[in-house]
Amino acid sequence: MSSDDTLRSTAEKQQSQTTGAAVNNNAALARTEQRQDKEESFAPPEEERLRSRTSDVGEAIERHFSTEDAASLASIDRPPSREEVKQPAALVFGPYSIEVLALLAPASIFGVLARLGLLALVKYDGESIFTLAYPQALGCLFMGMALMLKEPLGNFYGPLYTAFTTGFCGSLTTFSSWQLDVFDSWVNSGHYHRDWLRDVIDGCTKIFFTLSIAWASLSFGVHFAHGLLPYIPVSRPPSKPVRYTLAAISLLMYAMTIVTYFELSTAFRHQATAALLFCYPGTLTRYLLSINLNPRLKTMPLGTLTANLLGTALLGVFHVLQGLPSPLSPNACSLLQGLADGYCGCLTTVSTFAAEISALTIDAGYHGLLVLGGRGERCYGGHLSVSVNEVSKHV
Repeated sequence: MSSDDTLRSTAEKQQSQTTGAAVNNNAALARTEQRQDKEESFAPPEEERLRSRTSDVGEAIERHFSTEDAASLASIDRPPSREEVKQPAALVFGPYSIEVLALLAPASIFGVLARLGLLALVKYDGESIFTLAYPQALGCLFMGMALMLKEPLGNFYGPLYTAFTTGFCGSLTTFSSWQLDVFDSWVNSGHYHRDWLRDVIDGCTKIFFTLSIAWASLSFGVHFAHGLLPYIPVSRPPSKPVRYTLAAISLLMYAMTIVTYFELSTAFRHQATAALLFCYPGTLTRYLLSINLNPRLKTMPLGTLTANLLGTALLGVFHVLQGLPSPLSPNACSLLQGLADGYCGCLTTVSTFAAEISALTIDAGYHGLLVLGGRGERCYGGHLSVSVNEVSKHV
């Protein structure tokens, strides 16, 4: 065999080997693509739908799905959008529409009255659990139900959803009073006969039990409302005159809180009527913070965090003013208590906080940021109170 034949044979062998390797690579790539297509074809359609519709917070909580995008949780406070309602005749309302903003007023009033009444009912000697656990649990229970019933509420009248979640549940639960309760346990403001270790245990108990009760009540509300879905009838949305009449009545109800403050006995101001004056502004502030700030950050719900920290800091300031050595006038004391129970109580919320944390995939550091951040503001108020008292003694 000549040298030319040998070179030709070697080249043909190399070419055949290269072609075979290319064919094998193409076959392997094709098998990989087929496997991926097969896996995608068997992906749960419900999971894909929920992950694409992150506004379905109630259904996501029920099915234990989560999202890493906190900005998508802004829909918790917003009225239902067009994608969240199925009835063609359903009306969609913007977050700043008069129907939505007006309906927050009576919802806030009823939420504050429910919280103050429930606290008075469950406060007695020998109580088994701290009193704030009751409104926190009830508010989170109703919040879970409302999240699951968002579509039926949107089909009927979307502002009812925002009024119930942001207005009623947000006013029934309170983050700032929770922080005040924990701080008072840590500093032993009741002067109980116990050492510092028991003070720490008492404060930590209120932290962990409140979180546990809130998440358990929220989950139970979601599952309970899921069982009610088949029995909820489809109703026609209210007409335009009915909607505007309802908005006018809602604003008139808030105006009546001013009348009740001055016309009812002064003994009620410290207990309830002063708080009713400031409940609607507190809820409205929280709602606007949520609508404007929650979509801006993907790592945490910035609007709810800001509202909770701001309300907790303000409660610390009001607590300082109430503890001044110089006596305040009765009207000033009533207004300060009204700002604490009404404005701060409605500005801060546990129900929305629990819903957002339940729907998010986050680590323990984020939990610490939300909880300990608010507590830091409250502790600052306590140290400021001590400083003011010390300064007042030398004036």
